[in-house]
Amino acid sequence: MSLNDTPSAERVHIGFFGRRNAGKSSVVNAVTGQNLAVVSDKLGTTTDPVIKSMELLPLGPVTIVDTPGFDDEGELGELRVKKTREVLGSTDVAVLVVDATAGLGACERQLVDLFKQQGTPYLIAYNKRDLLDQVPADDDHAIHVSATAKEGINTLKEAIAKLGTKGSQDRPLLRDLFQPGQTVMVVIPIDKAAPKGRLILPEQMAIRDILDGDGEAIVVQQNRLAQALEERGEDRRPALVVTDSQVFQEVAQIVPPEVPLTSFSILMARYKGLLKPAVAGAAALDRLDDGARVLISEGCTHHRQCNDIGTVKLPGWLREYTGKDLDLSWTSGREFPEDLTDFDAVVHCGGCMLNAKEMQTRMKRAQAQGVPMTNYGVAIAHMKGILRRTVALFPDVAVLLD
Repeated sequence: MSLNDTPSAERVHIGFFGRRNAGKSSVVNAVTGQNLAVVSDKLGTTTDPVIKSMELLPLGPVTIVDTPGFDDEGELGELRVKKTREVLGSTDVAVLVVDATAGLGACERQLVDLFKQQGTPYLIAYNKRDLLDQVPADDDHAIHVSATAKEGINTLKEAIAKLGTKGSQDRPLLRDLFQPGQTVMVVIPIDKAAPKGRLILPEQMAIRDILDGDGEAIVVQQNRLAQALEERGEDRRPALVVTDSQVFQEVAQIVPPEVPLTSFSILMARYKGLLKPAVAGAAALDRLDDGARVLISEGCTHHRQCNDIGTVKLPGWLREYTGKDLDLSWTSGREFPEDLTDFDAVVHCGGCMLNAKEMQTRMKRAQAQGVPMTNYGVAIAHMKGILRRTVALFPDVAVLLD
């Protein structure tokens, strides 16, 4: 991905679901105009989710996912069905592909129930309309298509775009926290874990959102922060300081109390719709005892380096703060347990590489199973005693700490 590409987490995720040989892959290829998925009359041709990021007009940047048949059988089939369920957790728009000559069956009804449980907008694409003697009228939920004859495909694309546009919002990361013309100071530590020649995604997003809000972005390392603030003087203090959570305490000691302060991770939690439960979940860190099981989960799969935040710094802060001998576990990427009940708490990264739907799915799973879940920035601010200050920008969240 280049710097000009839309990150996967910011794309509308469109999943194609259905039983084997309903023509899912053929419909995916027709919608995308590419031979994205292998097509065969043999049952179970699609054995793993096929993922493709692309531009889909008239919607824009999307991620298309073709899933294995939901009626797959046997030991391997169960694993494929499990993968399909995982895909649904990150799906913004679901397309249920049905063989029009067979109609809806138990498999399709089960998928519709899952869509409704997840709150996922969905369409039913009745494929093989060219084999019908009479084609029923389309409606808001059902579109009749023929992947081979390329009939009804544009209608399906327009219906997908309509649902995808409804689900997407122009969510601000931070541009609603300052006025046009004001200055936001962005503190970015450059250490061995920082990618050479690049900024991590939340940093890029923050700088871009400042510019979109017609603000002035000043970017410094923490060792230059005090001098940068002094050079501006009291009459030109920034409207906001945003920092990496790893240097929260150091930055908090430098930034005057009257200047709002928060972190990339906390902003990402709000952006993904998780800030309130993450703040509430941080209190669980005060209740951990010896042997308590804590899951540390990251949405990316970057190469671990010395002083890595997830495997070195955060575990150290957790043990120092609690004074307990904790039993820590880690997951990364798409890996996230279905059953969280073995854990006493979950500490998740900001989720910049996961879309909002997947992050919300993970939070809902934790809540449903009664397991407190917070995120890196909130947890670090809590442990450093500055959580109230770092969420003061958000009155509806700060009230949780009263």
